Amino acid sequence: MNKPVETIAVLNFGSQYTQLIARRVREHNVRSIITGPEVSADALRAENVVGLILSGGPSSVYAEGAPRCDPSVLDMGVPILGICYGMQIACEALGGRVNATSTREYGRTRLSVMRKESILRHLSPVTDVWMSHGDIVNELGADFESLAETETCPFAVVRHRTKPVFGVQFHPEVTHTPEGSLIIRSFLFDVCRCKGDWQLGDILRVTTERLRQQVMDDERVICGLSGGVDSSVTAALLHRAIGDRLVCIFVDNGLMRQGEVELVEATFKDHFKIDLRVARAADRFLSKLDGIADPQEKRRIIGHEFIAVFKDEAKRIPNAKYLAQGTLYPDVIESGHSVGGTAANIKLHHNVGGLPAELGFELIEPLRELFKDEVRLLGKQLGLPYHIAWRHPFPGPGLAVRVIGAVTPEKLAVLRQADKIMLDEIVAADWYPKIAQALVVLLPVQAVGVMGDDRSYHDQYVACLRFVESTDFMTADWVHIDHDVLGRIATRIMNEVHGINRVVYDISSKPPATIEWE
Repeated sequence: MNKPVETIAVLNFGSQYTQLIARRVREHNVRSIITGPEVSADALRAENVVGLILSGGPSSVYAEGAPRCDPSVLDMGVPILGICYGMQIACEALGGRVNATSTREYGRTRLSVMRKESILRHLSPVTDVWMSHGDIVNELGADFESLAETETCPFAVVRHRTKPVFGVQFHPEVTHTPEGSLIIRSFLFDVCRCKGDWQLGDILRVTTERLRQQVMDDERVICGLSGGVDSSVTAALLHRAIGDRLVCIFVDNGLMRQGEVELVEATFKDHFKIDLRVARAADRFLSKLDGIADPQEKRRIIGHEFIAVFKDEAKRIPNAKYLAQGTLYPDVIESGHSVGGTAANIKLHHNVGGLPAELGFELIEPLRELFKDEVRLLGKQLGLPYHIAWRHPFPGPGLAVRVIGAVTPEKLAVLRQADKIMLDEIVAADWYPKIAQALVVLLPVQAVGVMGDDRSYHDQYVACLRFVESTDFMTADWVHIDHDVLGRIATRIMNEVHGINRVVYDISSKPPATIEWE
């Protein structure tokens, strides 16, 4: 950002809910960042941090090697809210004691508010909260006081008597704590005195100006366009900033949905007037995939060929200095590149499409501070049509991982028809916005059926419908879709798609299943 923006830093001690905390802060129009626990006070001051939230985590504060924050951070003078493990860290550092509980507390618990003040000002006297802990603060010390309790936790909410330090043993960031957002809101506005003026419009303005300053007049930027929301918003944002110095490359690998190439061309070439280069390489990909059934090998081949095709196209673009990617904030966090060093180090972040560093371009990642829902809203502000900005995720290897087993042009044609019918029906029934991801999988199973008066078997396959609901795609549940809609989809597929005589519905949740089948 070119000007200081009031920021809440979330110190990540390994909680599965850390990103959710940051999102809850942003829902109140306050900028949030996620840092590693070892972040320095100077690094936080450079980000104009006006408050700290210490996340939960799986460790015990008294265990050897347990993650701790720099003591100077607790002395910055900004308000602090500790959640679960974060509360225990703060209390122990300021004179309290933490021990294991005799009974682990997990799930919904009734919280009794003894003092409706500060962060509990707007809570009901008795409310549900979500607990998940095996340790507890069993001695507060002289400087803390308790504000609320549960049946088994006398210090469920605490505050320091002289410092703006608060702790909650439960998780206010999850939906299972119905009034949790009120606690976070009170911390932001009553304690930290945030203005709540961080708007996507400001992000768009500042990011656009920054891109204009970064890319010189004689330089060009290449954007690998997939048709997904992240790369689409990246392309639209760059086009606003630098105009015709942006060149987009779309690799048609022959594994796209029906009408996908035409949709991308109509949106970006015709509507936005972007210089779009379509690399038509379907035959190349399909020949390499001939007879390959192993899903990992399919992914490897597709990734390798994508890089080769992309490199060939990039060589034809003069004065190209930058490569633009739709990297999002969760990617930055998980790769350990957040403020202050490693945040979670969950996985290494690979370039979109697996593009290697040896391509020789400097990287531009204009969305690296945003979450997926924020990117969708930014896409709306940029004028992207609804069907692009809110479209469901689609795997990089395309339909190759939705044809179970070896991929053939004939199987892809069958799957495209079934997929198109499925999408048409859920859009018509207004179910598309209620589903996080919808897909059809072509199974390598032949089932006996009756088509007309004849027995069908040898040239017929089973199609599996999979609809999931999810907020973060780390977990997902199957969608309890209206049976009439499900029936219409199945009937149309069996009647209209030659090659499918049976349709089933996947009711597996993630975990243990994954969202995609391969």
